Amino acid sequence: MSAPLGSPAVAAKAEDVPSSPSAEFIDRPRVLVVDDDERNLLAIQNVLDDLGELVIAKSGEEALRHLLKGEFAVILLDVYMPGLDGYETAQIIREREQTKRIPIVFLSAVNKEAEHLMRGYSMGAVDYVFKPVDPIVLRSKVAVFVDLFAKTKEIERKARQEQALLDANLRANAERLKVEQELRRAEQRQNAIIQSLPIMLYLEPLECEDRCPIFVSGNMEPMTGFTLEQVAGTPALWADRLHPDDRGRVLTALEERQQTGRFSVEYRWRCADDTYRDFHDQAVLLRDPAGRPIEFAGTLTDVTDRKSLESQLVHAQKMDAIGKLTGGIAHDFNNLLAAVIGGLGMIERRAALDEEQTKILLMTKRAAEQGTELVRRLLAFARRQKLEPSAIELQSLSEAVAELLTHTLGGLVQLNWRNEDRIWPAFADQAQLELALMNLIINARDAMPHGGAIEVEAHNRSYGGDGTLDVEAGDYVVISVSDTGHGIAPEQLEKVLEPFFTTKEVGKGTGLGLSMVYGFAQQSGGAFRLQSKVGKGTCAELWLPKAPDNLAAAREPSNKDRPVWNGRSLRILLVDDHEEVRRATAGMLEDLGHEVIEAREGQVALELVSGTGHYDLLVTDYAMPKQSGTDLIRQVRKHRPDLPSLIITGYADAEAISDRPADVCVLSKPFDINEMSSAIATCCLAAPAQG
Repeated sequence: MSAPLGSPAVAAKAEDVPSSPSAEFIDRPRVLVVDDDERNLLAIQNVLDDLGELVIAKSGEEALRHLLKGEFAVILLDVYMPGLDGYETAQIIREREQTKRIPIVFLSAVNKEAEHLMRGYSMGAVDYVFKPVDPIVLRSKVAVFVDLFAKTKEIERKARQEQALLDANLRANAERLKVEQELRRAEQRQNAIIQSLPIMLYLEPLECEDRCPIFVSGNMEPMTGFTLEQVAGTPALWADRLHPDDRGRVLTALEERQQTGRFSVEYRWRCADDTYRDFHDQAVLLRDPAGRPIEFAGTLTDVTDRKSLESQLVHAQKMDAIGKLTGGIAHDFNNLLAAVIGGLGMIERRAALDEEQTKILLMTKRAAEQGTELVRRLLAFARRQKLEPSAIELQSLSEAVAELLTHTLGGLVQLNWRNEDRIWPAFADQAQLELALMNLIINARDAMPHGGAIEVEAHNRSYGGDGTLDVEAGDYVVISVSDTGHGIAPEQLEKVLEPFFTTKEVGKGTGLGLSMVYGFAQQSGGAFRLQSKVGKGTCAELWLPKAPDNLAAAREPSNKDRPVWNGRSLRILLVDDHEEVRRATAGMLEDLGHEVIEAREGQVALELVSGTGHYDLLVTDYAMPKQSGTDLIRQVRKHRPDLPSLIITGYADAEAISDRPADVCVLSKPFDINEMSSAIATCCLAAPAQG
């Protein structure tokens, strides 16, 4: 058993002993007091109670259990106790990682010999307090460890706070760095977008006599060829390079922006390479929070491509509208010419004319035939002519065209034709292609009145569909016709493709040559491109599709390929709402030996067919007011399913009448008696009349 403290001073009050600074620590340090004597424990509590939280243990085992539950500033350990004594308890405390650094002060009533002291120190004791204990000594020694523990904890707390602040600062810096990086990336993306667009941002002072931007961002040099320094160093540069036709309008708009605070205008501007670009220039007035004007902020956008596309669209719409108008006019002309040519044919066949009258008739007939050729050219432009495309070998084509033009070009003009090695066959109507090339070559000849060389070249080209041509992606044969003549002015370059527009002198051109070539190329699935410079010459390019590999070259049908009719007399029902054409056609059929019954409309024809009359052939106009020719044929065949039928039409694209029955033939107006006879033979062979 431990001896009681026994000193009269043990009963001294705590307030008589100076308190430790650690007593003010927010979390009171804990002191473990281990003693099996109740009196000693009570005395120690009375002395140390205000230094910290005292935890009492009456044995070594109980002390070890307390050490498992938390930290202690110091352990007051009695040396002699039943069970585990002080030395054994101290040894266990020092062996445990969590407790080995807690200071141990031994309480001992005996054994002050050096041997016992050394044993205690070897067990981990830092000090000895001998009984009877002086309260001041005990309090002072415990206060040192309590204060050391409190300061250690305060240092750790501050270290944690500083670490937390450091971590927070690092996180804040990391976030700030991340935000800055994102901002820089956003700026880079924005700059990349602006650089990739045909647009320039600028700031401009309120008052400046000439255009003088103080800030430019974007594509200034790629767009204009000038840098900001060049523009700033030459104040009049911007105004001097405005297109003359736009200058007055743009300068007026610039003056008005001082009053309106806004500016939006499109103009043409000559860039550093001396080419004009179309720009859309717009700006607004910026104000400060007090409403005072500061400067103008604006954008300059390159709209050249957009304007070009708009121009192409307008041109395409105009050409389409002209084509539709031309096609309609050609239909009416064909009807008129059919009546004229048919009537002339009747006169030629039926009237006995003297030599002078025959000359007048032939002259009139030639004029009508020229009218037919004129209409054919109009229809070529309108893309409504009948085409028979086939595979065309360019070598044989060049020989045929050269032979046709041998006596036309004259001695001053030389024709040079070069085909690329292994040139592809073109897919087009050979007769129309020959006519188109003749038109281009004759135009080239007329552009060189003093002579020169016309270069015709054929090349293989693969088009990727980049929008530069109005054709589908694919393989094409390009035939170019170039001259070194006087050229075509830029403002006339598009107009020359319109019907009846010509740059030649009065009486030297119909204005239909190039329009015919344009229409032929479009209808053939190709394109026509014209490039010219005044004083240097013109190059016309005709793009035609490559012929399919499995398509053999076309050949002219021989006589044995043509249908033959046995020439027997037929009873023909003729339906046409145009009286003159109907009478001319009826006369032609009668001259061929046929009996003709005329009807002015489909309803009359139906009544005739549904009656008792028998007919060998139905000949009907296609475009009639109440009922089309194909509709009439369907109605008639409800009564006579075996009746052969022939459609005559003033529309050029006769084969495009796709709603007709498969065995129905089509004959285009105007036609002569031989063409009519051949068409009747074809119809009768396709669907032989019964009876």
